[in-house]
Amino acid sequence: MLSVLARIFDVAAIAAGALLAAALHRGQFVPLTDAESVALAFNCVLAIWMFPAFGIYKSWRGKSLYVLFARVCAAWLAVEGTGILLSFSLHRADSLSRLWLAYWVVASVALLIVSKALVHMVLRGIRREGYNQKAVAVVGGPRYGRFLIEHMRFHPEAGFHPALVFDEDSDADGAAAIDGVPVERNLQAMLEFVRKNEVRELWLALPITKERTIHRIVTALRNDFVNIRFIPDVRSLSFFSQPVVDLLGVPAINLAASPVTDLRVLPKRVFDIVFAGGVLVALAPLLAVIALAVKLTSKGPVFFKQRRKGLDGNEFEIYKFRSMKVHAEVAGQITQARRNDPRVTRVGAFLRRTSLDELPQFINVLKGEMSVVGPRPHALAHDDIYKDLVRGYMARYRIKPGITGWAQVNGFRGETDRVEKMRDRVRFDLHYMQHWSFALDLRIVAMTMLKGFAGQNAY
Repeated sequence: MLSVLARIFDVAAIAAGALLAAALHRGQFVPLTDAESVALAFNCVLAIWMFPAFGIYKSWRGKSLYVLFARVCAAWLAVEGTGILLSFSLHRADSLSRLWLAYWVVASVALLIVSKALVHMVLRGIRREGYNQKAVAVVGGPRYGRFLIEHMRFHPEAGFHPALVFDEDSDADGAAAIDGVPVERNLQAMLEFVRKNEVRELWLALPITKERTIHRIVTALRNDFVNIRFIPDVRSLSFFSQPVVDLLGVPAINLAASPVTDLRVLPKRVFDIVFAGGVLVALAPLLAVIALAVKLTSKGPVFFKQRRKGLDGNEFEIYKFRSMKVHAEVAGQITQARRNDPRVTRVGAFLRRTSLDELPQFINVLKGEMSVVGPRPHALAHDDIYKDLVRGYMARYRIKPGITGWAQVNGFRGETDRVEKMRDRVRFDLHYMQHWSFALDLRIVAMTMLKGFAGQNAY
């Protein structure tokens, strides 16, 4: 029933898009011409036929809405392209305005996306109120079972609610319930519960070694209409929640891979280039004044250069305005600046306190070595120290390092004289990587502009 309604809404959106395109083309709302009406009818039929092939009418419960939008755009472009090709083959293309077709493409895509978003919002609201929920039986141990239960309850808009946990490895004295969800230890009793209560979702939260148990359950429910999903517990192996990817036609889970990949990184790179270029042009007079002040107040070069790790551990040379007197470090050792450090010049103290010494790093951004937002890169000597002391430390280099980051706007900047400080910084960096979005980048930039240029930990 819902699938039929979805098709009706889509046809209505396509028809409304055609009428809106005609109004934009002719400057007023007028009926469609005969050729336009034929094209509309033909494309509506094509949409009903082709949209299911793009997976638009399958259940998107708990899945990314952005992926749905991308599929809607691709599906409509495929329909429109097919319609145009058929018009050419039937020698009817001359009767259709190219401008009207262009308006129709844009208007229909916009209306299709808006209609999907509105339906999604309504369903989310209904599910938050406890309606339109799917019961889920979780097969797994108490720790991972509790983790999944918390996720279902934390995201009620996804429309899943836990009904039962099956844990065959626990003894008879084990917990009778996990967070209020009953625990069953007998396989046959679990199967009877699933069938009696019409549970349509069975999540196998089992380690990969439980192949025999997985096979028994799948075989037992082979004649039942139950969605059986394998959700292996790989949290101890992976720092990020990675989706299943296709690798040579074989499903694979990335246990260690960049969470910001493919087309998702495109807006980030475009923003980096535009923002960095704008900053360097707008602040050119300030950069010249700072360079002159550094040069006149202490001996040595204007810029301080140091090797750092970038994306996937590739080394690059980072640029800063020199804020210390020229000095020699012990080989393999980098001494961090401390409060009242005698090596810091008077101009350098001001630059470090206000983070103006970091401005030359926008050159690194233009070169593609850094991003405006990302985990801060550390000296190579510090990488060698902390990589074995702080879990997830080197995972930070799975994406480009940044001038500012989630850790910095939350107060974790400056000296890391204790391992605990570095652990906290890494924790925020990993949170950023796991929850990255372009909107989060913009939020961090805004927070940096408001409070991130100066701080009590920068000296």
